[in-house]
Amino acid sequence: MAATSEPLQRGMIAPDFRLPGVEGRSWSYAEAAGPQGLVVMFICNHCPYVLAVVDRIVQEARALRQIGVGVVAICANDAAAYPQDSFERMKAFAAEHGFDFPYLHDETQQVALAYGAVCTPDIFGFNRERSLQYRGRLDSAGRQPPAPDTRRELYEAMESIARTGQGPEAQHASMGCSIKWKAA
Repeated sequence: MAATSEPLQRGMIAPDFRLPGVEGRSWSYAEAAGPQGLVVMFICNHCPYVLAVVDRIVQEARALRQIGVGVVAICANDAAAYPQDSFERMKAFAAEHGFDFPYLHDETQQVALAYGAVCTPDIFGFNRERSLQYRGRLDSAGRQPPAPDTRRELYEAMESIARTGQGPEAQHASMGCSIKWKAA
């Protein structure tokens, strides 16, 4: 079922985390952040919205690191109900798509809850003080292939955040599959 991200809560301080990564080590917020901030993306392996943009996510992650912004992706889906999002499948997905940023497993879903994540992808952009300045989509193309006039909304926002500490006023919600929560 499609869902859209919640509106920006500018200034929310990023909750810390320590989660296992597909490359065999655990990561915290501080270890994943760059000197200018951090992008935290909630994604998964099977969502068609993620699959449509995964190669662009990898490209933008490389570009963001060039301006001092770290990138981390987190899968919080219930792997018991959705085995395609298991930790083992996350490893294969990251390798298949050439992830060169941490891809973390939030098995307890506590990190997704702390961030208020709603959908995949759900993208949060924090400045160097861990203050939320961006919550929106990757770019203006959405699930479609990018066109010459596609706006790189995440990159442009994070470039401004790296320079000024502030995100843009106008931000567009991300749309994707709802996070697959465990039964209560």
